[in-house]
Amino acid sequence: MGGKAYSQKHSLKLFMRHSQTPVIDLHGRTEDEIFDLLDQFIRKHQNQEQVIVIVGKGRGIVRKKVLEYLEMAHYSWSYETVRGIFNEGALIVNLLY
Repeated sequence: MGGKAYSQKHSLKLFMRHSQTPVIDLHGRTEDEIFDLLDQFIRKHQNQEQVIVIVGKGRGIVRKKVLEYLEMAHYSWSYETVRGIFNEGALIVNLLY
């Protein structure tokens, strides 16, 4: 595994382990599962300031469906940043306006 890729994955795992921010991992899910799983997760954590959605990097299918949902529901989001580098495989979703 390359140094930069390892560092990003390792840093994200450390962040998630020590964070109180709820996380859902959707990478590898089918398009049909994504909306329901994400909706259930956000409803469950609706009183949190933020949640983290792991979409993976792959072909971008999961990311596209998640972004469609977030746009439809009017949630703002940003990419997780690890040591100043955007991690396109993880989205930080702001639930409180």
